[in-house]
Amino acid sequence: MTREQHAQLVAELAELEGPKRAEIVEAISVARGHGDLSENFEYHAAKNEQGLLERRITILRARLDDSVIVEDGAADTVSVGSKVVLSDETDARMEIELSSVGGSGTVSPSSPLGSALLGRRTGETVDVQAPSGAWKATILEIRRA
Repeated sequence: MTREQHAQLVAELAELEGPKRAEIVEAISVARGHGDLSENFEYHAAKNEQGLLERRITILRARLDDSVIVEDGAADTVSVGSKVVLSDETDARMEIELSSVGGSGTVSPSSPLGSALLGRRTGETVDVQAPSGAWKATILEIRRA
């Protein structure tokens, strides 16, 4: 991942481990004060939210522990952190970001499209071997994220 993506995950982890965790602990404490826990919806909802939060924290820590920071590659070559504008065989345009962090509009470098694009340059046509079938994409533009 890029330094920017790494910093983004570190910031999210700090938010979850700090203020978000404190909010949930407080919500559980308040819900406990309402009496019988077996029929206390607020308590069960807060405990469920706590479980989801702790799972996200575990995922972020693992991702950060296993991450490798990549330096920016050449501006004219697709690498992790590149934003790429593509055209498929039907001339449909799409813009993707090559990212191991995920999110809307991102493609993993290990995905069929990501691995086909890595190291390629503007104007090149790549063969994408996707599970749904092979297709071709032409790289129209490469930008740094």
